[in-house]
Amino acid sequence: MSYPDRHAPRRGRGAASNPPSRFDSTATLADDDGWGILDEPLPSLETVVQAEAARKIIAHNNSPDIPFTQSINPYRGCENGCVYCYSRPSHGYVGLSPGLDFETKLFYKDNARALLAQELAARRYECSPIALGSNTDPYQPIERRYRITRDILELLSDCDHPATIVTKGAALIARDIDLLASMAKRNLVAVFVSVTTLDKNLKRTLEPRAASPASRLAVIEKLSAAGVPVGVMVAPVIPALTDHEAEKIIEAAAAAGAKSASYVMLRLPHEVAGLFREWLDTHEPLKADHVMSRVAQLRGGRINDPRFGSRLKGEGQFGELFAKRFALACRKHRLNRERIELETGRFKPPRVGPQIELF
Repeated sequence: MSYPDRHAPRRGRGAASNPPSRFDSTATLADDDGWGILDEPLPSLETVVQAEAARKIIAHNNSPDIPFTQSINPYRGCENGCVYCYSRPSHGYVGLSPGLDFETKLFYKDNARALLAQELAARRYECSPIALGSNTDPYQPIERRYRITRDILELLSDCDHPATIVTKGAALIARDIDLLASMAKRNLVAVFVSVTTLDKNLKRTLEPRAASPASRLAVIEKLSAAGVPVGVMVAPVIPALTDHEAEKIIEAAAAAGAKSASYVMLRLPHEVAGLFREWLDTHEPLKADHVMSRVAQLRGGRINDPRFGSRLKGEGQFGELFAKRFALACRKHRLNRERIELETGRFKPPRVGPQIELF
């Protein structure tokens, strides 16, 4: 008797399985109960979205690797389904798997705008750019319906508060060009479009529900034409799989109007390592061992290195060589010639609740 492959890739999904998180004390295993359950077709995977009442909306960090100190994540989980996403393990905090659960069981923060208004109005609040997209994509497909990112940007614009955005989206950020262009005129926003590969077939399995490479380059052009400062993030760089594309991505992004470029080396924290290896064995079996060997070379012999200073760029000969290649390509295409400094002096706190005016 032949059973359905319960670790086969699902159409439109990045992960092939749903492993338990590192916080789980138990795990499930499919077993034939004698009634032919393993011979039954697997149910289709639909995206389930529910509200999450957040207690705080602005997250703070003091990492020396990251160029911002505060961020907002409008959503938990990400429908883009990027198999390599370093945020996948965070789904374990709500008792879900970093695998298929991460891309099918999503949460939106329905009180995001109200919380943000309260936090911006606090007496001790100090204005600095807020990063959107540091954990999950603020313009993932469910933003079309829930518009949490749009609500946040509207409030930030009303308060003259600066923001940065990182996304693999296209159509939804193009929807907000009117708002972004208005903020850009006041030097309040910068956008970074993440491009991992220009190969649409590779993208289809690696980042199944993210925008196509061509669409991302097109939205760079639209943002640039609207006066929005826009850069490209080559992220992640996957050694022995996508690293050879870096120069082509930089060239294409510069031609579209990007003014800056940066990169992040592949990170495989916690459960992501197993999910990524599973993806390699399924979609790139002949390259799997070579890719993982290069990853280990970048991380001092480990699959993941969480140390500040090396976790984003890697180390060793491959890391140093890639850094030189990247810098040379940026100089060739005249990128990173000016540092983006967003305006913080305009900020005016929002009014929250009844206001008592003294005359």
